[in-house]
Amino acid sequence: MSDSATTDEIFFNRTGMDKTRVEGIVQDSLKGADDGELFLEYCQSESFVFDDGRLRSANFDTTQGFGLRAIAGEAAGYSHASELSEEALKRASTTVKAVHAGYDGTFADAPQKTNQSLYVDDNPLHQIPFEQKVKLLADIDAYARSKDDRIKQVTASLSGEWQAVQIIRADGSHAADIRPLVRLNVSCVVGDDDRMEAGSYGTGGRQGYETYISADTWHHAVDEALRQALVNLGSVATPAGEMPVILGPGWPAVMLHEAVGHGLEGDFNRKGTSAFSELMGQRVASKGVTVIDDGTIENRRGSLSIDDEGTPTQRTVLIEDGILTGYMQDRLNARLSGNSPTGNGRRESYGHAPIPRMTNTIMLDGDKEPEEIIKSVNKGLYAVNFGGGQVDITSGKFVFTCTEAYLIKDGKVGPAVKGATLIGNGPDAMKQISMIGNDMELDPGVGVCGKDGQGVPVGVGQPTMRIDQMTVGGTEV
Repeated sequence: MSDSATTDEIFFNRTGMDKTRVEGIVQDSLKGADDGELFLEYCQSESFVFDDGRLRSANFDTTQGFGLRAIAGEAAGYSHASELSEEALKRASTTVKAVHAGYDGTFADAPQKTNQSLYVDDNPLHQIPFEQKVKLLADIDAYARSKDDRIKQVTASLSGEWQAVQIIRADGSHAADIRPLVRLNVSCVVGDDDRMEAGSYGTGGRQGYETYISADTWHHAVDEALRQALVNLGSVATPAGEMPVILGPGWPAVMLHEAVGHGLEGDFNRKGTSAFSELMGQRVASKGVTVIDDGTIENRRGSLSIDDEGTPTQRTVLIEDGILTGYMQDRLNARLSGNSPTGNGRRESYGHAPIPRMTNTIMLDGDKEPEEIIKSVNKGLYAVNFGGGQVDITSGKFVFTCTEAYLIKDGKVGPAVKGATLIGNGPDAMKQISMIGNDMELDPGVGVCGKDGQGVPVGVGQPTMRIDQMTVGGTEV
């Protein structure tokens, strides 16, 4: 069954709403506006947490609703409700009409149609029974505890989501998508005498549970979580100061996402509040640095067949060989800045208006072997995994915490260090990149991006890279 047919069944056949009348309400609501849409959403989700040897929680939830938006110039009127009925839509229509009362705009053309389908539309929640999901988490717990007698606690979680959306515009055009999303996460706490340390590993994507109930997958997740915990158990204090920093491949690109990616979103640049504003066509990074945002990678956590405005996602080159070449655009900011939408209009749910957001943000390969990059450093830091961080979009300043990092001495990786933080400025750090590896990896599928109170799933990726100078915050006394 096609996405359109499936979503028609959900939003019209089941609710009793008449499709033609709904189209009429949308048309009447947006008459005289510049843009807007009706966003319909139905979502089923579940989560299981196994902790301290037993099932700690098991939740199932169903949400549904709509968001109606009208745009006039820079102003937007947005009304949403969890009730899927024509009466609720009419009430919302009265609200959003106020934003364009007396305004006579030219309604924007609909997004182009697309046949791209980047993931299967099967509902993962229905693929395996409850008992099998609980057994999977119990097996993870038992396997982890059998690996090392220093394990003090194991937490395993499994979550799945199935989201159906349909977008209706004033011209009667429809766009539909059905989006699965699954995630598996394992964390371990190990102890030796009075010292305790933790490690974690997660994986996920837009596919069913089959991949994650495979023993190869969850064995790897446990092994990585335990490895990281044991590395941290043997870590030493971090020396502070200015030094070269090597970032490992894959998940460390979360720093690229936060310190650079947000600054390349269309709203910040249209308003002139980004550190990258007014720099189009100028050098913003070292030669050889190419950064893309690609929402079209099959089954990836950050991918979407269409964004939440109905625009097909695409591969957008943001920085090419160090030169700023593009921003990520939703429809509103693209129109106001004279650009084209790039398929980056995203929202957390029907209760939120879309804004420019990243999908999968990636730095492409260079030509250096990772070993060559490490050998180039006499004294520095090798950062392999990251935790939380803070970024100021306007200035580009950031602080990130390393969850796994090592000292480098005389071109060799030395002991693991604890409590390392990286402090810097996104635009400055991009110009300090001097070596780029040929080992680009995508993250394992765990990213969640927050902006304006909305969280959406995202992906990141990068190769090993050397940043010549960065401030490292340490714990060494």
